[in-house]
Amino acid sequence: MERFTISIDDDLAHEFDRLIERRGYSNRSEAVRDILRAHLDRLREESDARAQCVANLSYVYNHHERDLAERLTLLQHEHHDLTVSTMHAHLDHEHCIESVILKGEASEVRRFADAMTAERGVHHGQLNLVTVELDASAAHTHVHLKPSH
Repeated sequence: MERFTISIDDDLAHEFDRLIERRGYSNRSEAVRDILRAHLDRLREESDARAQCVANLSYVYNHHERDLAERLTLLQHEHHDLTVSTMHAHLDHEHCIESVILKGEASEVRRFADAMTAERGVHHGQLNLVTVELDASAAHTHVHLKPSH
């Protein structure tokens, strides 16, 4: 493991320490590693149009919205190559939450997520995307994905 030292002004350091406390990190190093990984993942995704990923798309929707459930299901079927699994839960008499596990090219996954959350009646859409590398060393016939470093 490598060590490096950074200098930041007092206000930024105090704000960073408050973030560490709110998020429950045990130390600054853990927080810096997570922030750096997230930033590098985003840069990797932006710079490589064919970057692979795994992702979770979650959204809330009103199931009384005209044909919305059918439209969402149709979109998932049209992108069955990206959709791994969907979990559906009822929140109240009108609203449902769905969480869709996705994998594929990051650009395609992001376009799919944008299309899903743009549907009229979908609220609070959130995509959590992690870039991965295809693991060619596996001696199996199926594909292995491993998180990028």
